[in-house]
Amino acid sequence: MSISLTELEDVVRDAGSIALTYFKDIKNVGLNKKSPRDFVTAADVAVEAFLKETLTNKYPEYGFWGEESGQSANQTNRWIVDPIDGTHSFSRGQYFWSISVALEIEQELIVGAVYAPALNDYYCAEKGMGAWKNGLPIHVSSETNLAESMVATGFACLRSFLIDNNLERFARIAHNTTGQRRFGSAAMDLCLVADGQVDAFWEQELNLYDVAAGALIAQEAGGTITDFKGNEGLFPKQVLATNGLILSQILPLM
Repeated sequence: MSISLTELEDVVRDAGSIALTYFKDIKNVGLNKKSPRDFVTAADVAVEAFLKETLTNKYPEYGFWGEESGQSANQTNRWIVDPIDGTHSFSRGQYFWSISVALEIEQELIVGAVYAPALNDYYCAEKGMGAWKNGLPIHVSSETNLAESMVATGFACLRSFLIDNNLERFARIAHNTTGQRRFGSAAMDLCLVADGQVDAFWEQELNLYDVAAGALIAQEAGGTITDFKGNEGLFPKQVLATNGLILSQILPLM
């Protein structure tokens, strides 16, 4: 069965409406901890439950992997979902959080959608067909000089109390770039690379559901996805997305 991008957008936007219902009453939404620095809210659970039920009913041939409910049914061909990427930002009433939905078939990402309901920005991509934001084509930036670049990162590694915690890497790259941003949603960060708003993004110790959709969107917008050594491919434990033009300059700093 082929996937209708229009139909998928309707589903993801409906999920966004559910999330916004909680977001508008955020002071009354409880925040729970899955680990000392990893959070979940009732909104995460409700959005994922909606997406799981809706997508599996519409496309019963595909399995489902969600951050909150885990894996079910066919995992060779599956939906990969992060119901709210940026839960901590969500819980504090900040706008930079997103819903991430990707379709993977035999280990190949085919479709990706990332929706930021509080910003009403909807990003999507289909393998080999390009990437779009709110219905318009997008492309990575044309910046060729790392020194003039704006970059983004995150610190999921700090939640795991790792020795390799990205702080030294961040310091090196900050010294060699003009602007640095830390938004709190890896899915959205990847979309910002796709949209040319930032020239590179890196993070480590993520999960596939954090980055699957955003990575496809960045690639289809002309970007590169590698690990910290420049190996091509999506490695959630080491994700480096660039516009391609500054890749050789940033790799030595990784």
